[in-house]
Amino acid sequence: MEITSVHNPKVKEWCRLHQKKHREQAGMFLIEGMHLIEEAQRAGLIDLLFVLQDQPHPAFDVPICTLSEPVMRKLTDSISGSDIAALCHMPLRTVSAPSRCIMLDHIQDPGNVGTILRTAHAFGFDDIILSPGCADLYNEKVIRSTQGALFHMNCVQEDLHAAIARLRAQGASIYATALHHDSLPLAQLKTPTRFALIFGNEGQGVEEALIAKSDASVYIEMAQFESLNVAVAAAICMYALSH
Repeated sequence: MEITSVHNPKVKEWCRLHQKKHREQAGMFLIEGMHLIEEAQRAGLIDLLFVLQDQPHPAFDVPICTLSEPVMRKLTDSISGSDIAALCHMPLRTVSAPSRCIMLDHIQDPGNVGTILRTAHAFGFDDIILSPGCADLYNEKVIRSTQGALFHMNCVQEDLHAAIARLRAQGASIYATALHHDSLPLAQLKTPTRFALIFGNEGQGVEEALIAKSDASVYIEMAQFESLNVAVAAAICMYALSH
């Protein structure tokens, strides 16, 4: 297939995937850049590969659509100047009786969500539960920030109160990150085989009702400052708990 006009109905349809509601309706999303495309191909998520006219492209076993320069620029981020993109389907994922799980409570910044997911994958926390109100998993900035780690993880959106009840019934202990009078220093936390760790909103932290349902709350001991960016705090916690 070859498309040379930006007014082609298929181009308009694909461009709508830059909006969350259309991604959710279609169950599809767009990616661009060779690294992300290689990771998506490894995960079996690519349905259609977009390549620029007269440019070399990888020999993936997927359908290919050749685009003119104006169409490629319309479909992708014009700033990055990508000459390759892909249409991917959203995988069906479940988080079922994980040994180590990360829960995100209303973390709204796409860069923070993406960085947390990338770090989680690096330290073996591949089961992630995001509350409604978190940044959309398939937001372009989230995807870029994960560097493709998202494609290899079990990430689901679920009410965290229901998720806590379900995980606890499966034998998991629940820990919230919070600076409370009875919070444990991270270094003193002895985690069991199954556990989940909750990180909260950039401004408000973890919801008090979720802290109340947790087995304990933990904090990172620091010499001076009282708070860290949530993605930085998550990285410190995951590193500490993976060793």
